[in-house]
Amino acid sequence: MNKRQFLKTLGQGALAWMALPALPSCDTSRPPVYPVVEGLPKSWLWLRPELGLSDDEWKQRFGKIRAAGIEAVLPQIFNSHEALFQIDVPGVPVKEPLLERLVPLAHEAGLQIHAWMWSMPCNIPEIIEKHPDWYAVNGKGEPANEKPAYVDYYKFLCPCHPEVQDFVQARVEALGKIDGLDGIHLDYIRVPDVILAEGLQPKYNIVQDREYPEYDYSYSTYCREQFKAQTGIDPLTDLEDPSQNEAWRQFRYDAVTGLVNGKLVPTAHRYGKKVTAAVFPNWESVRQQWHKWDLDAFLPMLYQGFYNEDINWIGEQVKAGLERLNHSKPIYSGLFIPQLNPEELAQAISISRRAGASGFSLFDYSSMTDEHWAVVKGK
Repeated sequence: MNKRQFLKTLGQGALAWMALPALPSCDTSRPPVYPVVEGLPKSWLWLRPELGLSDDEWKQRFGKIRAAGIEAVLPQIFNSHEALFQIDVPGVPVKEPLLERLVPLAHEAGLQIHAWMWSMPCNIPEIIEKHPDWYAVNGKGEPANEKPAYVDYYKFLCPCHPEVQDFVQARVEALGKIDGLDGIHLDYIRVPDVILAEGLQPKYNIVQDREYPEYDYSYSTYCREQFKAQTGIDPLTDLEDPSQNEAWRQFRYDAVTGLVNGKLVPTAHRYGKKVTAAVFPNWESVRQQWHKWDLDAFLPMLYQGFYNEDINWIGEQVKAGLERLNHSKPIYSGLFIPQLNPEELAQAISISRRAGASGFSLFDYSSMTDEHWAVVKGK
C-alpha cells in the first residue's frame, strides 16, 4: 500500500494493525477523579452510517448497541464532502436527511445521539472553486486546496478567515435546530498535523524530526495580517524559523480556540446541545490547545499504536489531559478497536477508569466483533 492509499484508509477509519501484546495495568497510586456532566453518558460509539437501511434495520442495530451497554452513538453526518442532515447553507450538498430519522430511533432504543461532524476539512467542489481563499496555507505558501499535506482529503480551511468561521458555525447551527439531538461532536477541529504520530511516519516514508514548512499551516493572508497587527511581525517573511517563535505558536492555538469558544460552543449551547470533540493527545502538533476549550466533555483519540506506545500509555494520557483541564471536565478515552483484541480492550477500559476517565468511546461500530461486544457488555 502506498502512502496516499494508507492515509486514505486511515481517514475512512478502516486502519487495521497487528494487535499489541497484553500488558500489565498502569500505576494506580493516585486516586482517580471522575468529573461528571449531568446528562452525559459513560460509554460512546463512533458510527459511520450505512445508507439504504430501513427503520427496522436501524432499530435492530441500535438495539444491539444498547444491549451491549453502550449509552450513546456518534453517527458521522458530515464527512467534508456532503451532509446527512438537512442544512440550507450555500455550497453544502445534502445526501439525505438521515440524522433526522436516526434521532427518534436511537432514543427509542435508549441511546443518546450526538452528531459527529468533520469541522475544518472541506472537499466540496463548489467551495473549492468559489472560495479558494478559504483554505489554509502552509509555510511554503501553498494552499491546502491546491496542495494538501499527506493526502488529497487534507484540504483544511483557515481558522482565521471570518467567512470560514461563519461556514463552520452554520453547520453547528443547523444541527442545533434538530429536535431531540442530544449533542454535537466536533472532529478535525484543528489544522493539519505539522508532525505526524511516530507510528504513522514510516507508512508515508517520511521522517519528521522537526517542524517542516510544507506541513506547517496557518500562513494565509488572514492569519499573517492578524498576527502582524498584534506583534508587528509577518511570520512568513520576518521569522527565520517560525517554529521557534512562541508568540506565533500561541497565536495559532488561539485561532482554533477562538473559533471553538467564540462561535461553535455558544451556538450549540444556545440550542441546548452538549458539545464534545475528538481531540489529539499530541495537541501541539495540530495546534489544538483543547484544555482551554469550553466543551462539555472531551473524547481524546488514545490510539496507542499510532504513537508506538503500549496500553499503559492510554492511562498516562488520561491523567495528563485531566491535569491540563484541572479536573474540571470529563474525559472519555477514545479506543481504537482495530488495535485492540477483546482482552486488550478490557484492559484499556480498566486502565482508563483507574486513571480518572469518566468512561470510554469506541472506534468504531464496523470494527466490533462478537467478542468485543461481550467485553463491553461486561463493563
